[in-house]
Amino acid sequence: MTRVRSDRPIAASDRSAREAGRASASDLLAVARQALLAEADAIRGAADRLGDGLLAAADLIVSREGKVIVTALGKSGHIANKIAATLCSTGTTAVFLHAGEAVHGDLGVYRPGDATILISKSGTTAELVQLLPTLRQFQSPLIGIIGNMNSPLAREVDVCLDATVPREADPLDLAPTASTAVALALGDALAAVLMHIRGFREQDFARLHPAGQLGRNLWLKVSDVMHRGDEVAWLTEKSPVREVVIAMTQRPLGAACVVRPDHTLLGIITDGDLRRTLQTHDDIRALIAADVMTRRPIVIDPHLTLLDAVRRMEERQSQLSVLPVVDENGICVGLVRIHDIYQAARR
Repeated sequence: MTRVRSDRPIAASDRSAREAGRASASDLLAVARQALLAEADAIRGAADRLGDGLLAAADLIVSREGKVIVTALGKSGHIANKIAATLCSTGTTAVFLHAGEAVHGDLGVYRPGDATILISKSGTTAELVQLLPTLRQFQSPLIGIIGNMNSPLAREVDVCLDATVPREADPLDLAPTASTAVALALGDALAAVLMHIRGFREQDFARLHPAGQLGRNLWLKVSDVMHRGDEVAWLTEKSPVREVVIAMTQRPLGAACVVRPDHTLLGIITDGDLRRTLQTHDDIRALIAADVMTRRPIVIDPHLTLLDAVRRMEERQSQLSVLPVVDENGICVGLVRIHDIYQAARR
């Protein structure tokens, strides 16, 4: 048991914590909702103000062969780092440059013509303002994501994206919250436009993300992970349910395929189908596969990607855990499970 010394002076932080402790759960949730709504409203406002400036910024970037340098300081620096990472992962070469370190040798990252994105809520960040003459020498087109359109930075950049917010989202209107959310959202919007201009496709995304579930889902095919041949429980429509149970126990994939002799798919029997059958029938000895199978099930082509399979399984009201794999000739060639897809991401 933890004890608190009663003779210890109560610090201001302790009093704040106790006052917060007396606040009702509904009051605290109201604060959280207000913060979320404030950020959402700020982003919506930025969307309403969006105009030719964003298109001009995108044109400055795609019209040059160099990279994009994203620079800022403080909390805006974290946002700049993330925007640079998003640009890189979506087909635009970009690097983050810490504004405070730039003038201490890190400007060596530049090559003539590299575009620069400068992020600042106030538009008066001294380290950024001091960089402007040097960046002009580098012939760098300057794009600002600025929270004050009447500031020195807003006046000096070639294109300025309006990141003003009516207030921050925290209760004191002090912490960078709504302002950083808007800056990040504008960076994402710019990345989305650049993706569209470049014709960036899922295959391109997969090439840049070879590791992890998302990347593998984009470049691995269903045929790469599916179960086939003797790994699958194959049954005819006249197979007794007892035989179905035995076959699915010997090949525990969660489902069995009911096929014609030429392997044309007739239906699928899942573990759930068997459980429902046992709930509704006291005696299953007279039942055959055709009595319990799901006819015309959702299927997947072996040449489609794992992402296609995941979408087919999960983007529906009743999610699926297994799909029969059927080729272009209507022949069932195997089964793929959601478990197989998740396992592939960890290989």
